[in-house]
Amino acid sequence: MPTQTHSYAAHAADKPLEHWQFERRDPRPDDVSIEILYCGVCHSDLHFAKNDWGFTEFPIVPGHEIVGRVTAVGAEVKNYAEGDLVGVGCMVDSCRECEACNDGLEQYCLNGFTMTYGSEDRHDATMTQGGYSNFVVVSERFVVKMPDGIDLKSAAPLLCAGITTYSPLKHYGVKAGHKVGVIGMGGLGHMGVKLAQAMGAEVTLFTRSQSKVEEAKSNGADHVVVSTDEDQMAAVAETFDFMLDTVPVAHDLNPYLNCLRYDGTHILVGVMDPIEPPVTGMNLIFKRRVVGGSLIGGMPETQEVLDFCAKNDITCDVEMINIDTINDAFDRMKAGDVRYRFVIDMESLKQKAA
Repeated sequence: MPTQTHSYAAHAADKPLEHWQFERRDPRPDDVSIEILYCGVCHSDLHFAKNDWGFTEFPIVPGHEIVGRVTAVGAEVKNYAEGDLVGVGCMVDSCRECEACNDGLEQYCLNGFTMTYGSEDRHDATMTQGGYSNFVVVSERFVVKMPDGIDLKSAAPLLCAGITTYSPLKHYGVKAGHKVGVIGMGGLGHMGVKLAQAMGAEVTLFTRSQSKVEEAKSNGADHVVVSTDEDQMAAVAETFDFMLDTVPVAHDLNPYLNCLRYDGTHILVGVMDPIEPPVTGMNLIFKRRVVGGSLIGGMPETQEVLDFCAKNDITCDVEMINIDTINDAFDRMKAGDVRYRFVIDMESLKQKAA
């Protein structure tokens, strides 16, 4: 029978998140039932709660950086057992039949993937609800194992910020000896620096703020360029193999394209808006440069990034919060006052469930 679930949900775009009880669906034969221990707080959570993208269906329980413990498994589950420590990221289903799904690239499912929250369930047409809750039920295909020794709290953001930066670095072929520029020093950017470093690249952080220089170096950047300084930008012209662009708002790509050598690649993972001002064709044609994009990662890669981070002792820098401070956390995110990810300790939700 459905399980009563405690959560924090948004009931309208102009209302704060508040405690809400709802019923999780009945587990299916391939499902894993998970007690949620930690959940990261992503900017996408804020956008959904405030209906910034115009398609939120309320009430909505955000959260797609979930770490928890398996409490039960369905009869057809083969890879998980009660007590296992696991994670759930941005997806909980896809068509599982198209070319992309067969290639382990469920994020590019030709029929559209099912988001962890805010999507219509493919089987019963209910709305999916996310990880700001004490419990979740997910098909085992969309569950990943927590590697031995990984810090569970800082592992939560790896399921979004980590995979979002790992997948393009791997796909576009970053390796030892490459020069990689990372644009932006937020949740995505600081993970991009750490991951590119671990892949053997020489990493430069591009920031608009002089105050971020020492911070970037402490996170492993070999060099820092203040992008508002014309002399610094001129000094690195035509020197980079890759640019990993994590900035989430429209910005001018042309100065960064000028920093790429011939055959260089500029990878967008942050901005969803139209590119303004337009990219100058000369910046591409005369150096055979490429502007590409990347969306999270498929399930095999999501497991891979967890294993990679555990092996290389890479963690996401997090600030732990209690669930009843989530609205304050949203306000601080909007103000840029977080280094670099909030993570909710779901133990704090038990008081509401008592």
